[in-house]
Amino acid sequence: MNMEIMNIKKYLIALLTVTTTAATPAFAQTSIGTYRPGITEEGAIYYLPKTAVRIVVRSEKSTYKPGDLSKYAERYLRLKNVSQVPAVSHRIISIRQEAIAVADTAKRYAVKFDYRTVAANVALSNDGVLLAINATPLQPKTEEQFRPAPRQETVNPRNFMSEDILAAGSLAKQAELTAQEIYDIRESRNLLVRGQADNMPKDGAQMQLMLDQLNMQDQSLTSLFAGTTVRDTVEQAFTIVPDKDIERSVIFRFSQKLGLLDSDDLAGVPYYISVSDLHAAPAQDPEAKKKKDKQEPGIYVNVPGKMKVSVANDTETLLSAELPAPQFGNTELLSGALFNKRYTTHLWLNPLTGAVDRLEAEQPK
Repeated sequence: MNMEIMNIKKYLIALLTVTTTAATPAFAQTSIGTYRPGITEEGAIYYLPKTAVRIVVRSEKSTYKPGDLSKYAERYLRLKNVSQVPAVSHRIISIRQEAIAVADTAKRYAVKFDYRTVAANVALSNDGVLLAINATPLQPKTEEQFRPAPRQETVNPRNFMSEDILAAGSLAKQAELTAQEIYDIRESRNLLVRGQADNMPKDGAQMQLMLDQLNMQDQSLTSLFAGTTVRDTVEQAFTIVPDKDIERSVIFRFSQKLGLLDSDDLAGVPYYISVSDLHAAPAQDPEAKKKKDKQEPGIYVNVPGKMKVSVANDTETLLSAELPAPQFGNTELLSGALFNKRYTTHLWLNPLTGAVDRLEAEQPK
């Protein structure tokens, strides 16, 4: 071997940093073994995935602030049951569950590289899960990230108070004049809608602008009696990685006064997760097991099972679904002969399960 070939070999080995989702240059594997974690000149470590369950809870916090004229709400505006006490409440809007892949550290394998065999491209995820060989990896489906809606700007009701209202000598007189102003605004709006206003707008756009202004004045002044409620929506996720059956394990707790709480906070009612192995994976081939025990050359892939996942509270089951579960299945060895000089093999693994999604082998021309 001349010096130029040796330099090329060292250069290619230096490029073998398979820690991103992009396909990374490497040499074809010729054997499987157990290595210490990391990338070495001899080969690379890869993992197969297992399924984690992600429970996503979306909740709403409502903050009520009474208006300055709240005690006159029923007298002047016929608004009943208007509270004069500030309050905060929470409610759950939605709960959903989704399957995500995480590296299964119990399924750690090594690929040895040999420059005498055909070169290969190995693609790993950020956490070292094998995604593809000689192919661009499949991208898992991702949920759109939650973004709370921006708050609407609040308008100071005093901006719409007349001089007489502001000069009122008592709160009761101010409430009476403010209520009369609200009724005048509503009457003006009704006349405008009926086409009976003295100064009708020239076109639809001007009409809508005038209606919007009247509505804003009405809502702003009415808030002095009815109070204001500010709503904030938040989303929180809980991740569970089941390796065995789970029977009603508390995920989180919820309180109408305090919102989402930790699983051990007894101030809220519990929400549970249950997981059961459906034993859907086929029995492992005895020959494949022998190859695994002998650690013959090749690539390990998952043959996933299935699990049933349910989310419930004390009164009802809220969610129930069957999800793929590699941790409840077994593994299979793809022969290293697929990756020798005679073939150029393209392998795609399912990014969620680690099972073979597609396998193509083509003979060189």
